[in-house]
Amino acid sequence: MKQQRYDVVIVGGGAAGLSGALALGRARRSVLVIDAGEPRNAPASHVHNYLGRESTPPGELLAIGRGEAAGYGAEIVEGRVASAERLPGSGEGEQGFRVVTEDGRSVEARRLLVTTGLVDELPPVPGLAARWGREVLHCPYCHGHEVADRPIGVLSTGPLAVHQALMWRQWSDDVTLFLHTGPEPTEEEYEQLAARGVAVVDGEVTGLEVADDRFTGVTLASGRVVPREALVVQARFVARSAVLESLGLKPVAQEMGGAVIGSYIPTDPTGATEVPGVWAAGNVTRLTEQVIGAAAAGLMAGGAVNGDLITEDTRLAVAARRA
Repeated sequence: MKQQRYDVVIVGGGAAGLSGALALGRARRSVLVIDAGEPRNAPASHVHNYLGRESTPPGELLAIGRGEAAGYGAEIVEGRVASAERLPGSGEGEQGFRVVTEDGRSVEARRLLVTTGLVDELPPVPGLAARWGREVLHCPYCHGHEVADRPIGVLSTGPLAVHQALMWRQWSDDVTLFLHTGPEPTEEEYEQLAARGVAVVDGEVTGLEVADDRFTGVTLASGRVVPREALVVQARFVARSAVLESLGLKPVAQEMGGAVIGSYIPTDPTGATEVPGVWAAGNVTRLTEQVIGAAAAGLMAGGAVNGDLITEDTRLAVAARRA
């Protein structure tokens, strides 16, 4: 950290954070990005649906983004932010925050942009975590093309499983729904699955079969092994909201199809939170956003932060002129 006070400190250096840093750097703001180096998509081999960057490896995309943001003066440091607090206002009422890292470093900022993302909590099936982002998947738009026409399994752990199975059927005509711990499909859902040729298998899944570092199938409690080459799960999306919670913001549950899929921090369309001077962007506030959407949200928030700073700069300049 080259200075003790910045216009904006950005917590999190993924697509949203770097996009915000780029916009703010181009707006000639002093910007510090503090990043823990734990991108959510690290297990994935490529980023998809990012126009102009299709199939770019996640690490390469971040390296490009860091270079672009740094080219406009943004500072990027490694670290994990433990907490943030509002500073007492100056005589003119200027806003300010102190950000403290886990190793005891601290820095001040006029505004905060939090882009800490989320954590994928996987169902408690042995072996899932080791194959996550490889053959254990959740998003067909992220990974469907890569497993097209291959045998795909869908692990049911909630009411969205039938929807998942019917969606993944778009990419393969060999889809099997494993009921596992999920609810029994309704008669209408069974009819839909049958009409689309989706097989349904009873019994709990107890493990994954792996050979030569390649997922080959699932093992049922009965001992039966069903060959598959990809397995779809419903992860629970939990916002990394500790920094925002230290400022008094609370995550709320997000529902989809009658099921809670995770928790997020609410914001307005620009990313502004209920705490004046604090913005959030990316998966910490929009759980189902893909990388290109997170980058767009970071840009939107960066522009809004700069606009807010311009308003404050003008107010302070008027007060100084009158004095």
